[in-house]
Amino acid sequence: MSTSYDRSAAAAAYIRTKLGDKQPVAWLVLGSGLGDFAKNCVDPIIIPYGEIPNFPKTTVAGHVGQLVAGYVSGKFVVIQQGRWHLYEGHDAETVVIGIRVMHHLGVKQLIVTNAAGGVNTSFKPGDLMLMTDHINNLGMNPLVGPNDDRFGPRFPDMSAYTPECLDLVRKAAASCGVKIVEGVYQANRGPSYETPAEVRMARVWGADAVGMSTVPEVIAARHQGAKVIGISCITNMAAGILKQPLNHQEVTETAAMASAAFTKLVLEIVKML
Repeated sequence: MSTSYDRSAAAAAYIRTKLGDKQPVAWLVLGSGLGDFAKNCVDPIIIPYGEIPNFPKTTVAGHVGQLVAGYVSGKFVVIQQGRWHLYEGHDAETVVIGIRVMHHLGVKQLIVTNAAGGVNTSFKPGDLMLMTDHINNLGMNPLVGPNDDRFGPRFPDMSAYTPECLDLVRKAAASCGVKIVEGVYQANRGPSYETPAEVRMARVWGADAVGMSTVPEVIAARHQGAKVIGISCITNMAAGILKQPLNHQEVTETAAMASAAFTKLVLEIVKML
């Protein structure tokens, strides 16, 4: 019976045949509506998920479903243009298979992004939020089950958003003139949006934004000793804050409008790695 380690190793071996001897300095995961950032790759190597062993296809609008490797700000990176979610019916291991591939490729820096609903009432749609911490409200953890010591320890520390990484993003934002806000991201399972009561609960818990992704990837990355930078694009205000229903089209449209600032910021972050 194959293990998560075996499946991700097979995927990484195939990807390595495409990358040759190029060593990525970072692995980027692009959230809903943020996939256009991959167009900034110079000399791109495009690998559709359907070609990669054990990689499922993506099913959500705004998630293209391919890896794009190339040079960004002069650094060779791999971009995961689309992710998988628990609400699509995937198990936890599948959701983090891209992060497990990082381990096999020797990549030690994750830049993870998402579209999120604003819980902090001082936020507005289009804001870019530097994730300073997260709350796991998914009802799952990708590390549940037998631990594979080849990935990392049984009980990994989850102080994921280190002062070093937070300061790098703050400096990058100041350097390129992009305004950022800061806050805690809470991951909920979805696919339904939160109720107004659940949004009030999230605020009491200390969340500034809510979404349906990211936390599994961060947990897996920390398990294998990688550094983490998290950026949320606030694409809408969460339920109950404004008197209008939520929809995914608004999420992708707002992310697209914020893409110029997002691109500018991430280009500067990669440059400063």
